[in-house]
Amino acid sequence: MELYILIEAGRIIGLGSTIGLIMLTGTAGAWLARSQGVEILRKIQEETARGQMPAITMIDGALVLVGGLLLLTPGFFTDVLGFSFLVPLTRDLWRKGLNAWLQKQMRNGTVTIRHL
Repeated sequence: MELYILIEAGRIIGLGSTIGLIMLTGTAGAWLARSQGVEILRKIQEETARGQMPAITMIDGALVLVGGLLLLTPGFFTDVLGFSFLVPLTRDLWRKGLNAWLQKQMRNGTVTIRHL
């Protein structure tokens, strides 16, 4: 699917424009991932300093990491998915879904969390 979208984009807007757009989204994604990552690290430090377990913030961190990796992968579909992991509004939806899934897996006994 990703390859088809790239080929069609190249056909419609041209090869140079398609490559430029991919490079632009990669650069914008790297900047956004870095800024969101720094913010998440700050929140983790604050929560840890207050003696709280930063579980939800850690999920945010994982989503930002995956989003950044997706944006470095050439393609428009992966870019849209990656940006949805980086933008706080849509990342909140992903986090809620992932959190619900993880809780269900723990209730079913298919995920084990070990405390050190």
